[in-house]
Amino acid sequence: MSKSRKKFDNQVTIFEVLRQLSESEREARDEIQEGQLKMIDRLRSSLRSSIKSCPLSVHQIAGEMSHLLDTTVTGEMIYSWTRESDEMNGRNGRHVPAEYLPAFCHVTGSHEPLRLMCQIIGLFVLPGPEALRAEIQKIDEELTRVKSLKRKRMMFLREMECDARNGNG
Repeated sequence: MSKSRKKFDNQVTIFEVLRQLSESEREARDEIQEGQLKMIDRLRSSLRSSIKSCPLSVHQIAGEMSHLLDTTVTGEMIYSWTRESDEMNGRNGRHVPAEYLPAFCHVTGSHEPLRLMCQIIGLFVLPGPEALRAEIQKIDEELTRVKSLKRKRMMFLREMECDARNGNG
């Protein structure tokens, strides 16, 4: 016999939230205006943010990407994907090739560029099982640390209360 779960009136599951978001995205997709999916500025910003949060230099990122893609990727190529000055100076702007995005995200540790690409058409990017396990492990470690801190504070409080009762405080 299974245990029945109490469900609060305003409690929804993640699947219900995703379904609602999916429905609203579908409605929004039906009303797409001309140029609404042009997102190069947001993508460039996302690439720059991913590079800034990565401990590797642009040239190291390029080297790692070259290794993963088995093709040459240079630091200058990455700079050209992220700068706006080309279009401002009358030159054609360079775009990151879509087939390079997974390698870029893997090397920088940021899935933001891919998440952004999917979000604009109503898809969701969720981390794989290993990423979720790592996140769960981090949470467990944080819980252990907080419990240890609480235990230390509780012992200190007991000592203070004991000293106060004995007249030493």
